[in-house]
Parts: sequence; C-alpha cells; structure tokens
Amino acid sequence: MTLSVVSTLYKSKNFLEEFIEVIEKSIEELAIEKYELVFVNDGSPDESVDYLLELQENNNRIKVIDLSRNFGHHYAIQAGLKYATGDYVFLIDNDLEVSPDVLLTFFQEIKDDENLDVVYGYQENRKGSFLEKYLGKLFWILINKLSDTKIPHNILTERLMTKKYVEALLSLNDANLFLGGMMHWVGFQQKGIPIKKRQRQGQSTYSFRKRAELMLQAITSFSGKPLVYLFYFGITISIFSVIFIVYLIVRKLIYMDEVQIGWTSLVAVSIFILGILSTFLGIIGIYLYKVFIQVQGRPNAIVKRVYEKK
Repeated sequence: MTLSVVSTLYKSKNFLEEFIEVIEKSIEELAIEKYELVFVNDGSPDESVDYLLELQENNNRIKVIDLSRNFGHHYAIQAGLKYATGDYVFLIDNDLEVSPDVLLTFFQEIKDDENLDVVYGYQENRKGSFLEKYLGKLFWILINKLSDTKIPHNILTERLMTKKYVEALLSLNDANLFLGGMMHWVGFQQKGIPIKKRQRQGQSTYSFRKRAELMLQAITSFSGKPLVYLFYFGITISIFSVIFIVYLIVRKLIYMDEVQIGWTSLVAVSIFILGILSTFLGIIGIYLYKVFIQVQGRPNAIVKRVYEKK
C-alpha cells in the first residue's frame, strides 16, 4: 500500500517543520513504507518552497509542485491531486489547525469498513468569533438551500480518499471549482468524522472577500436556483408595474388633470422594461459566462516546475 499526502502552500513556512514531523510520525505508526509528501506552491510569497527544497536534499519523499502564480486554494488542491500517485490520498491543510495525526483516525475508519472510499472531517461547533460562527453557519444554510447537491455542514479540507475516488473526482473537469460540492456530487461511500480545530497561529489568509467569492462560486456552480429566483423577481416586478399602470389609468380617469400623463407613463413603462430585462438578461448573462469559462478549455492551474528526487 502506498500513500500520498497532499497539501497546499501559501504563507506556510512557519508551519512546515512541525507539520512534516507530525505527519511522518503518524505514517511511521501506520507502518507505511512507501509514501510521498506532495506540496503545491500556490504562489506563496514567503520562503516555503526554498525551505522544502532544503529538506528535500535529505528527504526524497518530498515533492513540490510549483504553480506559475496564485490560482486559489481549490485549484491548487486539484493540481496536487493530479500528481498524487498513492493508493490512498490524504488531503490536509498544513496550518496545523487540524493536527496531521488525524490520519491515524481516518485510516482506522477505513480499516474497520473496507467499503469506505472517503473519510472526511467536519466541525461540530465552529471556532472563532460570534460573527465568524454566524457567517459560517449562514454559508452552509445558503449552500444547501440553493444547491441541488446536499453538502454536510462545516466540512473540512482534511480527508482520506482511495485512488479510484480521486480519479473519479478529477474526471469532472469543472472549470468553476467548488470542491466541497464536487466531492459529494461524485458519490461513493463516504463517512464524516467530527474534528475539533485549533486556533490558527497568525492571521488567516482566507479574507472576507475570498469567503464571499467562494460562496458565489459554490452557489453558481451547483445550482440554477438563483437564476430561477431572478426570473420570478423579474416577473414580480413586471406584475407590479402592470398593476401600477392600471392604477394610474384609473386615477387619471377619476382625477383627470391632477395626474401628469407624460411623467407617470414614462416611469411605469421604465419599471416594466426593467423587470423584463433584469429577468432575461440575468439568466442569459450568467449562464453564458459559465459556458464561456468552461468552453475556453484553459487549465485550472499551470505548473511551472515539479521538484522531485528519485
């Protein structure tokens, strides 16, 4: 049996020494002799790559996938999975919020049930401030309300996967990535394990803007419901504009010169046209944009160089 550990690099230098020490100790406890540590450099601005290359001189299990720029967490993960060669693939962030020795728990679950293809971690209770907890809860509620694929709340990056599952995941070839949804859309036998995250040392690199972009990506990649809601919103505006026009006509007939025909008719018609245009242009525009990205056929990430010792 072989194992690939996949992790992404972005301002990771301060965590790598402890991360590698703990993950290799866990692999040793599992008595796995053939393994690789795959690190994907997602345009990290610190010395993460240089540090790993120094370690690689004495540790040929370290493999560094150097991307040409910062493409984003999910795209970097996808690139790492493509280069993973193990029978099992362990995906984990290296910021130590989740201890790498969770690998032992995941492997025990798969050992107890050979039908499992994936063991993933999730938080029973989110860490952080009240606002962070509230926004996180709202994120997962919105995702599941708007998405056709039901996704467990508070899922984590950390998961142990079989090679056949990873191959199925990579076969999707989505240009608009939301891995949390894709990983459950694929199916297979999956089991969630509650994991308690530790407080991160230093500031998180996931800003509010990035979280908002992730939510938009998640919703638009896995559901057409927002477009349906937009359609009904436009129809509602159109109906109310028709009612408003009728109301103005009735007022004109009753009060005559008190109602100015030119101004009111212009406003009513403008609102009516706005409702129609917002409905159909919204539908066409979003779908066309998604199709445009997909048919461009661009790779989701570009690998500049692979550092590997054999």
